[in-house]
Formats: sequence, structure tokens, C-alpha cells
Amino acid sequence: MLLAGCAGGQNYTWGWYVISPLLPKGQSNLGFLASGLWATLAISAAALAVSIPLGAIIGMAGASSIKPLKVANRIYVELVRAVPGLVLVLWVYYGLPVVFGIELGVFAAGVIALGLSDSAFQAEIFRAGIQSIDRGQIDGAYSVGLTRLQTMRFIVLPQALRRILPALGNQFVYMLKMSSILSIIGYQELTRRANELVVTEYRPLEIYTFLVVEYLLLILAASWLMRWIEAKLNKPFVK
Repeated sequence: MLLAGCAGGQNYTWGWYVISPLLPKGQSNLGFLASGLWATLAISAAALAVSIPLGAIIGMAGASSIKPLKVANRIYVELVRAVPGLVLVLWVYYGLPVVFGIELGVFAAGVIALGLSDSAFQAEIFRAGIQSIDRGQIDGAYSVGLTRLQTMRFIVLPQALRRILPALGNQFVYMLKMSSILSIIGYQELTRRANELVVTEYRPLEIYTFLVVEYLLLILAASWLMRWIEAKLNKPFVK
């Protein structure tokens, strides 16, 4: 309604026919736009598969009592967080082939750039989660003969993961939105598909309005899924 009102005030003539499901051309355009959904989900899942393990390792280093590890954590987190995601995507895609001779496709470059960018935030989430575990539980684990690694694996991480699940869910939603910046290097996700259709149809307002709806539905579905998983994991055990 707001868009219609603004456009109407400027004598704008809407051209919804370009994405009308009642017309063959609209159906074709809708299929083209929606086909970017799988690319968005794939790149987001792959980037999280990189950022979560890497962030967990960096986060455990930050929660460690060993000073060199804590310093390494701080340097990594501050350096990576200081670089905007878009800049990192451009540098990985265009810089790695020149500096290191590593040729990457758009998918691999996107996974590396988004994974590295998100890993710094994941590291802080994991560090906070690990440090939230009561010290008495850790000392108790040591007292029964568990090693530092066993204590982290069996005592600390299972509890920390339950506590940081909402934050991890937020990062999943954030990654879905951040994947849109990969359109700049030609990755065929939702935003890239919309940009290409705008070039051929010359109806940017209608197409980008549909893009907003696509992201809205995707993010709402992802948010619901994460809340459902959180509720399942936090459900008390009953014999």
C-alpha cells in the first residue's frame, strides 16, 4: 500500500504483468526469480559449515587460560570483524588469484569469504558460551580424571551449545541475508536473479518488491525453524 501510494503520487504505472502468475511470461519470470532460492540456501549452508567449526576453534582459544591462544583469538577476531563482508568477498574473488595464484569459482569464493567473515562473530559466541559454564563443573571433571580435551568435549561444549543456540540461529538468518552481496561477483542467488531480470524487463520496482517478499518469507521460515529446534533441544527429559 505504501509503495503503491508513493508510486501513484508520481504517476507511476505499475507493471505487475512481468511477475503475474496468470500470464505465461509472468510464470517464466517467477520461475527464474525463485530458482535463485536454492543457490541462496546452498551458499549459506556451506558458509556456515566453514564458519561454525572455525569459530568454535577460535572461540575455545579465546576461552583458554593460555595467554598466546587468547592473544591469537583477539587478533583474529578484531582483524576479521574490521573488514566489511562485501570488501572481503571482492578481495577473495579478485585477490587470491593474483596474490596466491589460487583460482576460485564464485561459489568457492563466496563460501570462503562469508565463512571467514562470519567465523569472527561465531568465535565470540562460542567464547561467551564456554565462559558461561560454571567453573565448578570444570574442576569437578578434572577431579575425576578427565583431561582438558575430554572436559571440553563432554562437559563444556554440550552445555555451551544449548546456551548459544539462539545466537547461532541469528547467525544463520544473518548469513541468508549476507549471501545477497555475492551478486556482485555473479553468483546466481536471489538478488542476482532479480538484477538480471530488471535488466531485461525494465521494471525494477515490481521485481525488487517481489525480491523483498522472497527474503521476508525465507527469513520468517528460517526463524521459525530455529525456534522449533531450540524448543526441542530445551525440552526437559522425561522418562
